[in-house]
Amino acid sequence: MSLDQDVAAAREAVDALEQACARVTGHFGDTVDSRRLRSDVARLRDDLGLLCGAQARAPHEPSFAAVYGDGDDDGIGGSGRTLR
Repeated sequence: MSLDQDVAAAREAVDALEQACARVTGHFGDTVDSRRLRSDVARLRDDLGLLCGAQARAPHEPSFAAVYGDGDDDGIGGSGRTLR
């Protein structure tokens, strides 16, 4: 099989896994484990897209860096602290 055929087959397998997991998680409602399973399937889809150089089909979620800025933590007292 060619790369395109293999990628298409993998995407179809992820789609089928997503549908099967949705049926299973429907029995448990919105629990931590159900959300984790959905997240794992979404990560498979994203990783496949990254590996193949294509954008993933799932919408992009912002990274923590975008949400929390540059990640600096001034801690207690902020950046105005001085050493004695």
